Amino acid sequence: MTKLQLKARALAGGAVLMLLGGCSTFEVMNAVQPKGGVAVTRDIVYGSAARRMLDVYAPRGAPAGRPVVVFFYGGNWDSGSKGDYGWVGAALARRGYVAIVPDYRLYPQARWPMFLEDGAQAVRWARDHATAFGGDPSSLVLMGHSAGAYNAVSLAVDRRWLSGVGMDARSELKAVIGLSGPYDFLPLHSESLKVIFGPEAQRPDTQPINHVDGRATPMLLITGDRDTVVDPGNSDRLAAKVRREGGAATVVHYPNLDHARTVAALSGPLGWLAPVMNDMAAFIGLQTAGKR
Repeated sequence: MTKLQLKARALAGGAVLMLLGGCSTFEVMNAVQPKGGVAVTRDIVYGSAARRMLDVYAPRGAPAGRPVVVFFYGGNWDSGSKGDYGWVGAALARRGYVAIVPDYRLYPQARWPMFLEDGAQAVRWARDHATAFGGDPSSLVLMGHSAGAYNAVSLAVDRRWLSGVGMDARSELKAVIGLSGPYDFLPLHSESLKVIFGPEAQRPDTQPINHVDGRATPMLLITGDRDTVVDPGNSDRLAAKVRREGGAATVVHYPNLDHARTVAALSGPLGWLAPVMNDMAAFIGLQTAGKR
């Protein structure tokens, strides 16, 4: 076992250290991924605002018409970089998807809903350019982890953002997948979040659960029962509201996963943590059936 593989296993085993032998956690995750089989196109501009750039990960040698997955990373809306999550894009591409990982504006430069506006622009780019990378624009899936799950679900249930770029969330999205996402998290206690989400009177409008009408695309909400960062009840409450309104939502609880491991399990070397990728693939296949 290589030194980097040992570091990745230590990380998965619960190591608290963010730096291992001079390598950041993200460097370790990127370094231990299998090599080959994925074509990567980096730093594509999708809009005029700062940080509106994205990376595309496409499976080499796969037939055209692959489902397209737009992945939004987390980071409390104040941190994160698409380069840190190359391992997610590569893992999705190896599973047969055209994966798109965009950057988006962050606090303190951005406040709600600027990061949602950026997300909508990235999704519009994905729809318009999917075929150039072997993707099927009619099999469009949104996915995110933590704050990125909030972004993905918001774009699906609150139609203002995609309609602002000339898209219809109900007809043009095939599925949305949230990993460890906050969807119903008022009242706010963090001072930075109070700034990000604006005056108190505005905050209910920022919550995805308050925009559920039962007509959004089907959802898969994944959470870890050991999550102490985002209450797993966020996923349960959102799914219950969707179902009450006549929509489709599935929640999967992994008893042994925490906040970070729900996304870490997507990595090939860490797939033994939980069958997150398999469950996601089954859900995407169900929702895009007949399109491939």
